[in-house]
Amino acid sequence: MDIREEIKKYKDYIVEMRRYFHQYPEKSNEEVKTSKKIKEELEKMGISYKSVATTGVIGTIKGSKPGKTIALRADIDGLAVVEKNDVDYKSKVDGMMHACGHDGHIAMLLGAAKLLNDIKEDISGTVRLIFQPAEEVAQGAKAMIEEGALEGVDSIFGMHLWGDLECGKVSVEEGPVMSAADIFKIKVKGKGGHGSLPHQGIDAVVVASAIVMNLQTIASREINPIDPVVISIGSIKSGTRFNVIASEAVLEGTSRCFNPELREEIPKIIERIINHTAQTYRAEASLEYTWGMPVSINNKECSKLAKEAVKKILGEDGINSMPKLTIGEDMSEYLNIVPGVIALVGSKNESKGCIYPNHHGNFDIDEDSLEIGAALHAQYAIEYLN
Repeated sequence: MDIREEIKKYKDYIVEMRRYFHQYPEKSNEEVKTSKKIKEELEKMGISYKSVATTGVIGTIKGSKPGKTIALRADIDGLAVVEKNDVDYKSKVDGMMHACGHDGHIAMLLGAAKLLNDIKEDISGTVRLIFQPAEEVAQGAKAMIEEGALEGVDSIFGMHLWGDLECGKVSVEEGPVMSAADIFKIKVKGKGGHGSLPHQGIDAVVVASAIVMNLQTIASREINPIDPVVISIGSIKSGTRFNVIASEAVLEGTSRCFNPELREEIPKIIERIINHTAQTYRAEASLEYTWGMPVSINNKECSKLAKEAVKKILGEDGINSMPKLTIGEDMSEYLNIVPGVIALVGSKNESKGCIYPNHHGNFDIDEDSLEIGAALHAQYAIEYLN
């Protein structure tokens, strides 16, 4: 069976679904309307499903013969990004946008579900459809797993539309492909005073600034340069007025790495640096460290299988080797439990204006990528089960 040809009859449906979800993005863990629509579509297909993790949905397609169980996963939450695109399907929710391709992820999995359900008589085993909430806040996969999403699952396959990769290209590299992504908050306590008399206070702004600069030495001077690590401060909040010495400051940031052992050490390093820096300025500092997403590691055998699936859909030219990315993806939670792979599916097309990266207000996809993604879901499931 030529899966790429078979999926074409559902291309209009997949595009329609993507545009629907694009217009109604919802916050993480609040994907009520999205979840309802997914269930309505599964009902139309005659696919059984259940609700889990509040807004998550798990569908089941049973083949005619016994066999293994493959899970196909899509995330469903939107982002707090203001959409700048002037398109018919522009977001109708103020301050929210599907700026990371999750609208496409849902649509591709629904399209694949249609095809796999059509040919279930030819399938040995079971296909589990996982529509997961709250990927953007690193909570959804954990919640789905806790409520049984991986029970009885032998392997898992997922994908991510990627704005820096040309449409028609897919990356399914083995090994670490996306970094661990953790979050931290640093609180600095100084002593307030008048801006004209700085010697009477302990300036939290100065301490916070020194901490920001000193944390950069973790990557440049403390970690082996062939072991990538990123420490970024994204937010500093301090002070109330131009002539008042700030008594407190709050810094928020993220750390990224690919080495699980190094990941365990990073909070200890951060804490040491902020404490000693604060002491230098007679201030105090404390760290709140939140473990986010672990490293996403593609299983070697699953990656090989995925490459064969890509070749059947796109030919040899469809395979693209990409370097590791220091972005986080909670697909990693599933990959820590069962072997699997996450594929990066190119959605960039300069001629169509699809040139902006994920999380940008102008992010959009070449919708031809949707057909590719849906076909890849189905092809991989068939390759794995049969």
